[in-house]
Amino acid sequence: MTVADATIPESLAAEHLELLRALARELERAMSAIVADDIAEFEDSIAQQQALSLRLTRLVEQQNHSAGLDPEGIDAGLKQQMRAAAVALDSLNRRYAALLQHAGRSVAMMVSLFRSFQGEFREGAGAGAHHATWSCQV
Repeated sequence: MTVADATIPESLAAEHLELLRALARELERAMSAIVADDIAEFEDSIAQQQALSLRLTRLVEQQNHSAGLDPEGIDAGLKQQMRAAAVALDSLNRRYAALLQHAGRSVAMMVSLFRSFQGEFREGAGAGAHHATWSCQV
């Protein structure tokens, strides 16, 4: 194996690591957007997550179609960083899923509450008419 051949798996591994870290940052950003009730930030983060996931999928496909990502050809420190990033991403993903599930239940409860009052409020009456909150739009 030449030096150039050894660089390909190493550079693929480094790109893989950066994509894992970027995806983790986006999950954190999405969770912060949910907490801040910033729908624009949340939607932008979702778009970024999709783009990063697509890039990660393509990278894995590239690795599978080429010589692959041979763990023996990668620096031990880089392998450790990749494992740590994967563990951190898995933990974030679990927290993100739990937050989304909880938020979904909260939205369902709020929609149910607003429906129960539907007959008591006349549409167009009072200050702030036609100003729906984010939770009502979902």
